[in-house]
This record gives sequence, C-alpha cells and structure tokens, in this order.
Amino acid sequence: MAHLFHHKEKKEESEYSNEYGSGYAEQTTVVEDDYEKYNKEEKSHKHKEHLGEMGALAAGAFALYEKHEAKKDPEHAHRHKIEEEIAAVAAVGSGGYAFHEHHEKKEAHKQAEEYDGGEKKHHGFFG
Repeated sequence: MAHLFHHKEKKEESEYSNEYGSGYAEQTTVVEDDYEKYNKEEKSHKHKEHLGEMGALAAGAFALYEKHEAKKDPEHAHRHKIEEEIAAVAAVGSGGYAFHEHHEKKEAHKQAEEYDGGEKKHHGFFG
C-alpha cells in the first residue's frame, strides 16, 4: 500500500479573492518516504532484469536459427555465420545487462531493508 502524504501550502488571501476563489490554484506537494522509493527502484530493476533475460533468450534463439540456416543454405553460409555471431554477441550483452540489473535489484532491496528496520526475515529452520 502506498502511503503518500499531501501537505497543503497555505496561500495568503489576496485582493483578487472573491466568492469564486482567490484566482490561484492550491498547491500540494507529495512526500514519498525512502522505503517506498527503494521498493519502486527494486521493482524497476526487476522489470529491467526480466527484459534483459528476454533479450538474451531471443538473441540466443536467433543465433541458433542462423546456425541452422548456414547448414541448410550453403550458398549463403558466410552471411548466416556472420549473423549468427552477431546474434550470439547480442545474447551475451543482454545476459550481462540482466546480470547487472539483478545486482542493482539486490542493492535496492538491501537499502529498503535498512531503511525499514534492518532486520532480515529468514525463511528457514536455522535462521
């Protein structure tokens, strides 16, 4: 659940105020606590991690497809080999991005725990 606090800033009454209002919009500021900020950050990194995983999967599948095409179409085998290697590099890069986002997600989770109270919840028999 989101806990957002709206603090209304009071405006001085001006000479332009009448029964329809003061002519100025009421300003509100949203204050978001750090725990929720870290949870949003963790959720964002989790989403990006999944995108990286899907990119690695798609690029890997395309590399396998091009490898198959190189065997199936010997006339254009060189082109398929080049495309296979490019797809393999893209798969490795995407996997590296997913790995990076996984560690960013863990860091955001640790920061949220520290802000929340610092106690880790253990889900085992001996924890």
